[in-house]
Amino acid sequence: MPPRLNPSPETLVTRGWQDYALMDSGDGRKLERYGPYTVVRPEPQCFWSPRDPKAFEAATAVFDPQQEEEDAGRWRFDTHGPVDAFPLKWRDVRFTGRFTPFRHLAFFPEQAANWEWLDARVRTLERPKVLNLFGYTGVASLACAAAGAEVTHVDASKKSVAYARENAEQSGLADRPIRWIVEDCRKYVAREVRRGSKYQGIILDPPKYGRGPTGEVWRLFEDLPELLKDCASLLADNASFLLLNAYAARISGLSLAHMMAEATADRGGEIDWGELALAEDRLDGRAIGLSFFARWSA
Repeated sequence: MPPRLNPSPETLVTRGWQDYALMDSGDGRKLERYGPYTVVRPEPQCFWSPRDPKAFEAATAVFDPQQEEEDAGRWRFDTHGPVDAFPLKWRDVRFTGRFTPFRHLAFFPEQAANWEWLDARVRTLERPKVLNLFGYTGVASLACAAAGAEVTHVDASKKSVAYARENAEQSGLADRPIRWIVEDCRKYVAREVRRGSKYQGIILDPPKYGRGPTGEVWRLFEDLPELLKDCASLLADNASFLLLNAYAARISGLSLAHMMAEATADRGGEIDWGELALAEDRLDGRAIGLSFFARWSA
């Protein structure tokens, strides 16, 4: 039986927590608080005007993009000097924020909406096996581990996996059943399919473009459909979820949902889909759409 496709999109809105807030936005930028630091980053979708322009001028750090490249550039710090890394927390997960050369701070705060969903799903299961592909610095993996999952974390970047392991140490989760794998995700999944491995939950958060540890090239539009089908074949009979997230201007939640429906055509269940957004930390706060998702659940 095919899964039921939710006929309407959802907007999953992340609001601030103790260590993070979207303070203001406008004129193609957003002002955020990360722990004790205020940060200005480019955000082309903010066509409106900021509510407090002077607050942007007082930020700890500002990311200056290189010409047309939004994700490449340099950080400019205030008179207190450059900041390298600093501790953050989301629920039971502790991790390190970092001023990377790609305008991100080593995690994506809008993903907190998915972390909440994963936490709730895992807590209904008895020590499920969860596979996290393109796991980056591991906040989603640690959220699942803290909720009781046995996690396999896969990323092609040795540095990202090292950061994820450090985050596990900070969270007091280093002794949990987490496998850390540095490998091209397609190769790892293909091998798991041949082994007949099964998982109760799979997280798939691929970049638009990337390279594996031995030069493998990843292209989202060309490579995602086949990888998603392979992931669906790794779902156990008692599987609970398959979560797909994507950051790409040419994609939509609906297109991800149809791809997900094809991959899970014989599994029943339900697929919800839509957009992840960050909301300003005020009662009348505006929200910025940042990524698209599709989630199959049993």
